[in-house]
Amino acid sequence: MVSEHAGEGFGALLLAIYAPVLKNMIRQWNNDPDLGHAFFVPAIAAYIVWQDRNELSAMKPEPNLWGLLVIAWGAIQLLIATLGAELFTARMSFVVTLIGVVWTLGGTKMLRKLAFPLFLMFFMLPIPLVIYQAATFKLQILASQLADAALTLLSVPVLREGNVLELPNQKLSVVDACSGIRSLLSLTFLSLVYGYFFERKTWIRVVLFFSTIPIAIVANASRVTMTGIMTQIKAELAEGFFHEAEGWVIFMVALIFLIVWHQILLRGTKFVDARRAR
Repeated sequence: MVSEHAGEGFGALLLAIYAPVLKNMIRQWNNDPDLGHAFFVPAIAAYIVWQDRNELSAMKPEPNLWGLLVIAWGAIQLLIATLGAELFTARMSFVVTLIGVVWTLGGTKMLRKLAFPLFLMFFMLPIPLVIYQAATFKLQILASQLADAALTLLSVPVLREGNVLELPNQKLSVVDACSGIRSLLSLTFLSLVYGYFFERKTWIRVVLFFSTIPIAIVANASRVTMTGIMTQIKAELAEGFFHEAEGWVIFMVALIFLIVWHQILLRGTKFVDARRAR
């Protein structure tokens, strides 16, 4: 049986080794608006573990040496990342090594019990720049296309060139900050947390998670459309405090829609079950 001192020792060693990586990552959280949700990831993961503390303390640790292979893989990732100055691989290795430590000290049952909070930890990692830029560009174009269609439907004259919307009184550029990547990252994380606490059926959790993609896209396109409409009233409304506040309102509406969608799924499931029971 592995003692508590062994677990504390592994934890202290892990933090000591990864201190520079974690410090750099937290600094990016603080400076990157797209990573505002990242501060909540370790806090919520820790809360889930604390919530299950009685069940976890009652479990008998069954050390599994297969976990050492995962730790070794994490160490190799860290070494490669350090030599190649690759931030994402170094940050990923921290979570991989953490999983390996849990498996080594606690065993397979412990790992399964902690699978969800460990999985959540991946959401605190900033995505690679190449993937980020590719996703942002596609979201910019998609938001521009949807806003163009919506404004045309509302009889607002508009001419789209790439991610730029030419309006009668204003030229509206859908820049990186307006691509919707921020809402998408935050909403996907929140959908996982919401599903964990408020839904037991796995398939509904999966549906909620993937539903965040169209919800975030439509929400961001709605924001661009609203901005386009407001600029015809007053050009200054396309920037500054109002523009930022508009983003928060749209995000909250998207979150509410996710909750409403969950209720629709629940009622649909109950209806189908009732029909089958007849």
